[in-house]
Amino acid sequence: MFADRAKIYVRSGKGGDGHVSFRREKYVPSGGPDGGDGGHGGDVIFVVDEGLNTLIDFRHIRKYKAGDGEEGGKKNCRGKDGEDIIIKVPAGTVIKEAQSGQVITDMSGDNKRVVLLKGGKGGNGNQHYATSTMQAPKYAQPGQAAQELELLLELKVIADVGLVGFPNVGKSTFLSRVTNARPKIANYHFTTLNPNLGVVDLEGTGGFVIADIPGLIEGASEGIGLGHEFLRHIERTKVIIHIVDAAGTEGRDPIQDIYAINKELEAYNPEIAARPQVIAANKIDAIYTEDGSDPVAAIRAEFEPKGIKVFPMSAVTGQGIKELLYEVNDMLVNIGEETTVFAQEYFPESMTGSVDDAYTVTYDEEEDEYVVEGPKIEKMLGYTNLDSEKGFTFFQNFLKDTGILEELEALGIQEGDTVRMYGLSFDYYK
Repeated sequence: MFADRAKIYVRSGKGGDGHVSFRREKYVPSGGPDGGDGGHGGDVIFVVDEGLNTLIDFRHIRKYKAGDGEEGGKKNCRGKDGEDIIIKVPAGTVIKEAQSGQVITDMSGDNKRVVLLKGGKGGNGNQHYATSTMQAPKYAQPGQAAQELELLLELKVIADVGLVGFPNVGKSTFLSRVTNARPKIANYHFTTLNPNLGVVDLEGTGGFVIADIPGLIEGASEGIGLGHEFLRHIERTKVIIHIVDAAGTEGRDPIQDIYAINKELEAYNPEIAARPQVIAANKIDAIYTEDGSDPVAAIRAEFEPKGIKVFPMSAVTGQGIKELLYEVNDMLVNIGEETTVFAQEYFPESMTGSVDDAYTVTYDEEEDEYVVEGPKIEKMLGYTNLDSEKGFTFFQNFLKDTGILEELEALGIQEGDTVRMYGLSFDYYK
């Protein structure tokens, strides 16, 4: 079964925490801090695998996690980095943020490898925090948190030309005649359940890729029938061949069919409806009218004044096909070879917050006071005027918002107990 959509969860690795340790060797009474840094978390990486053409593998595995970085060790030993996770997708896969539907990246053209989520950075060990005034820091930096996303993967077929039209107008027969593709052909609606691709090898040209999109019906852009599920596959096509049953073998008016399908294209995406289009008036071998009228002439009279060329043809006998293909090739040459790539709308890196500077909250039994220290505290005291009412209010909110008050209470602090921060001492009151 063709799978062109999947929803998955991805998570990068968490950075390893920095380590707190001190050098302890014989005859080295004051060795100082030697806590190592934590390892970086693994990245989530998407790569294009040319051997894949569906998203079927994602129906069985929906969660993908990179490895976490290891904690730093003693003797300045750095923690091991977490392993990256590499996710393989077919060319043409558009990766979106699931909730908003915004495009993160389009695995098309030259975009063959993307680091979608970066692993968290490892935290600094306590060796980094030794200063002339703090020679034995008992704190280290925590590792940066992992990033996680729920993704929507959509495979949008990469083809130069798309075939559109009502079911049973001969698209599959046409594709089988002009390419090496072998789509299923039968006389009932929705024979084509998958977008079939084939390469047109046209003498004297470089050839092009053509896709047979499942038959559209009125209301397809609103999800009626199978059309809505497959309309995405013509979003990359540069030229549209609109195939109609000129003989009216299904009892429909070919002119009304063309207007109906174009209306669906316009409703789904106006940019697609505006792309160059040719009309293939198929089944001319089956045309029979009692009044001798010419349906092909009627189609030409209706659409060629609008700049849309009409080519009478028979997918069964091959009549008129070569003329149509050469016209399409000329249109492609004029348009150019650049692949349609969807622009990025969602930026995962915006989720990355900075790693909080380290701090510790401890109880000093010898001095009978609670000690709060670390770079985060030092920075805050450096730019806060505690003598002003506004500055002191900021200081109180800082203690609350960072969770320091919560940690002090967890250690059993009582009203009237002393708290020390870099030479600043104060009594604790709720």
